[in-house]
Order: sequence, then C-alpha cells, then structure tokens
Amino acid sequence: MTDPRSTDFGYERVPWRDKARRVRGVFDSVARNYDLMNDLMSGGAHRLWKRFTLSITGLRPGQRALDVAGGTGDLAAGLARQVGERGLVVLSDINSAMLRRGRDRLTDSGILGNVQFVQADAERLPFAGDTFDCITIGFGLRNVTDKPAALAAMRRVLKPGGQLLVLEFSHPVAPGLGALYDAYSFRVLPLLGRIVARDESSYRYLAESIRMHPGQEALLQMMQAAGLEGCRYHNLSGGIVAVHRGYKY
Repeated sequence: MTDPRSTDFGYERVPWRDKARRVRGVFDSVARNYDLMNDLMSGGAHRLWKRFTLSITGLRPGQRALDVAGGTGDLAAGLARQVGERGLVVLSDINSAMLRRGRDRLTDSGILGNVQFVQADAERLPFAGDTFDCITIGFGLRNVTDKPAALAAMRRVLKPGGQLLVLEFSHPVAPGLGALYDAYSFRVLPLLGRIVARDESSYRYLAESIRMHPGQEALLQMMQAAGLEGCRYHNLSGGIVAVHRGYKY
C-alpha cells in the first residue's frame, strides 16, 4: 500500500516517503562547502551558538554522548573534549557524504580514540536504550521527516537523568528582526549558495525549511509529548536560534 501522507520540503509539499531522499540530495550537494557556507551565512555566529550548547551539556570525563545529524562534527569535537579519553562520543548522520566529512575533520584535528561514526536515521537510532548521558542535535531536526519519532528515539537511548539538547533555527522574537531576517534568508542566502557553492536551490530549501520548523513553544510541547521532562529553551541572537533542552527521568 502507498503512504497517503505528505510533508513539507521547504515550501513544497511532497510525499512522506520522498522527503528523506530529497534531503539526502541537498546534503550530498552541500557537504563539500558546508563549513565555509556556515561561516559566511552566519558571520561566524554558528560557532558561538554551538559553544553555548556545549557549555550546558553537563558532561563529565568518562561519560557517553551522541551527536545526532552531526554532520561535519563541530559539536562532536567539543563533546569529545568534554568526555575525555575514558569517555565516548558517537557522531551519527543519515548522510554518508556529511559523515565522511565529519570523520575527516575530526581526524585532521587529532580527535581519534574516543569518537565513533555511525550512519543512522534519527528516527530509528540503532543503539540500546539508556546508553548516553547527553544527546545533541544541531541544525538537523528540521530536516527530519517524523520529528516526534526522532525525539522519542533520542529519549529512548538517553540514560535516566540524561539530557537532550536541540540547537536549531527558530522564530525571531526581537522587535523588527523578523522582516530583516526574511530579507536576508531569501535574498542573500540563495545568492551565496549560487556564488560560493554553485547551488542556489539547496540553500533556498534550507532557508524555507527554517520557516517551516516549529517555533519555540511548539517544539517545547513536542519534546514534552515525547516524554522528556524539565523542558525549557534559551533564545540566542534574538530568537533566530534557540537551544531546547529536556531530560529523561
């Protein structure tokens, strides 16, 4: 039987089963220039957003962490430093091109013995329950087809007392910021994509996907519905980005 459901792919509606394939195509295309484009698009601010996320992990040496949709490994590198040689970080991504890029970057940085790389779907994580002390997902949840399933999967593999951190673009809350952000997203980002990455359409999708992602309160409710407790969020850069956090008790 065919699946009658549809979902968003940017501003386009596509069959439910097609979104993962289309997202894979986007990240196959952008993997090579992903880090450069992140710096250009955010003016380097993504490094501050990730630094804040890492500052609230609560990880200690010897613990275990999972970075879901970890891409080129910025968060995983920070997690690896926090858990130290006796700990373990798993960098997972559904996209093989991004995962290879992350593995190469971490290897080049000398981060070797305490990181493993696993190609995995965020909706169906191939790990035993109660495995990780902390899970991060940075700028990846909005590309997932079934977000409630991914949140439930991440909760399942958290240890009791473990924390999930979701770093994602959100809805600006600072007065007047929304209009400026829209203009930047739909004029400047696709232009940068065309000039630097030779791929305007992928960066137009990425801008559109931000607008289709649940806002701060909606995502908070989704995390609570997935069984996470103590949920709250921190707005960064006027709400352009938010870090949501929740615990498994």
